[in-house]
Amino acid sequence: MPRPRLTGLGGGLFACTSMVLVAGICWLLFDSSLFVYGLLFPPIAAATALWVRPADLITAPIGVPIAFAAGVWPISGGSGGFGGQLMGLVSALSLHAGWLYAGTLVAALIALVRKAVLIGRRRLPRRVA
Repeated sequence: MPRPRLTGLGGGLFACTSMVLVAGICWLLFDSSLFVYGLLFPPIAAATALWVRPADLITAPIGVPIAFAAGVWPISGGSGGFGGQLMGLVSALSLHAGWLYAGTLVAALIALVRKAVLIGRRRLPRRVA
């Protein structure tokens, strides 16, 4: 598995770009299925939390919900002008909040475990050779 080290901004951009691509795939192959979109969100949230730098771990659980909202907008099914699109987005976010919470929880747990491991490594006494 590749070990890229993304900055906080890079992790957010990775998540947003990935979710917009997933939305495009859902639109093309699955007739804008929000279920498939939500199903693919937790793995992308996990990858974002795994690939962000240790110094920017806090940004992973913050950036992935933004990425979910950015990606769900094209497939939310709003009609009409700006108001219709906005209502479609709000409806999609409220009806599929379970996926949003699940992906955010995955990212937060991974970031928390990674931070605990880093703190544990710092506290270990160093052996003198």
